[in-house]
Formats: sequence, C-alpha cells, structure tokens
Amino acid sequence: MPTKTIYYAIVNEFSSRERPGGVIRRVHDDEGQEDQAFTRNLKWEYTPLLYSYERGNLDNKLYEISADEANQIVARIRQTAGEARREA
Repeated sequence: MPTKTIYYAIVNEFSSRERPGGVIRRVHDDEGQEDQAFTRNLKWEYTPLLYSYERGNLDNKLYEISADEANQIVARIRQTAGEARREA
C-alpha cells in the first residue's frame, strides 16, 4: 500500500482559519496509521489530538487542508520560531 498523508489545520480561540495555530498530519502506510503534529520542537511528533477530536473533544477545530497549505503553515511556524530565538 502506498503511503497516504492527510493534513489538518488546527484552529482555536487564539488562531483563525486564515492563520491556523498549527498543523497535524495522518500518515497511512503498510503498518497502519499515525497522527503527527508539527511541534514547538520544529519537527513532526506523535499527537493524540486528532483521535481526541474525532471522539468529540472540540477544544480545537480541525480542517482538512492540502499538502501545500500544510507546508505554508510549517514554514510560518519555522519563521516565527526563528524570529523568537533571535529576540531572546
């Protein structure tokens, strides 16, 4: 089975659909599926957030997005983190 990846924008009270606070990806492959968030560590790491959302936890809204949109969010997070490090 080829790897399939679905991306989701994370929106909460501190962000908007136009400027999501983060991004999650669900990776499906021969071994099953894994959900990963792009974290403050600036890398993809396991997250239970998507499972939680699917089971009714609506603290965040999740919207399916394209890979290009996900890459734009990741680039913005990287840039913001770099700016914060330079200011510190």
